Amino acid sequence: MHDDPVAQDAAEAAAAFAHPVVAPDATAPYGPHPDQVVDFYTPRGGGAGAPLVVALHGGAWRERYDRAHLTPFVDFLARRGFAVANVEYRRGGLLPKQGGDGPVAGRWPDTFDDVAAALDALPALARTHLPTADLRRTVLTGHSAGGHLALWAAARHVLPPGSPWHAPAPVPLRGVVALAPIADFTTALALDVCDGAVLQLLGGEGKVEERGPFSDPSALLPTGIATTLVQGRDDIVVPRAVAEAYADAAARAGEPVGFTLLEGVGHFPLIDPAADACAVVAEEIAQLAY
Repeated sequence: MHDDPVAQDAAEAAAAFAHPVVAPDATAPYGPHPDQVVDFYTPRGGGAGAPLVVALHGGAWRERYDRAHLTPFVDFLARRGFAVANVEYRRGGLLPKQGGDGPVAGRWPDTFDDVAAALDALPALARTHLPTADLRRTVLTGHSAGGHLALWAAARHVLPPGSPWHAPAPVPLRGVVALAPIADFTTALALDVCDGAVLQLLGGEGKVEERGPFSDPSALLPTGIATTLVQGRDDIVVPRAVAEAYADAAARAGEPVGFTLLEGVGHFPLIDPAADACAVVAEEIAQLAY
């Protein structure tokens, strides 16, 4: 454990973001907007039958963080034999809202529209751009805000039939591996995770009660889909209390989830190919995929 949590977080972030961006093997749109695209990475040195990992990047649903920062992690998975789809989606604007002091987190409903559309389009896109992937062995993963979106996407069949995002059946997944996810909105709001990001995503104080039940993973349980949470004990960006609240909610719903708590680890080593924590993440994915 680092003596100074803020310094530890800064060092870990710098290390994770120091890797060069890795270009994909192919890119395909799932909609007309420039952000409605998926990058595909073929398994390095592998033949047919590679599991498919669908990855959703984090960044507090804010525009300045796109899928590029996740490409070293995505390439790490491809080098370990996975076929990978790195999904982009629309995020909050660069300019603050009137009276605000920073970029807005997320767009309602666009962020959710995109993730739902991408997951629906992925089987056909993957058959074209990742022909060696075994789509029967698909694992959904995401980091931070992307962890939230991964948990949410896996729960769309729990949404009421009147919801535009409702899926008539569970997404065909082997499981979800959520990395330091913003998984419980009540806890995240209480802790002001990522400088009010959840409140901004939902559209402000007046929208929490209306929109939370359709977007908070903790409110969409049980899913019937195998789920593992991976969390650094030293995370000060999305503190472990957020993931713990989701695990507690799942247990109350009769659906215990896996919970891997890594000692001496903060927020960013989970997606840093040079960190031991990243190898743990790959192993958790493999355990669900195989």
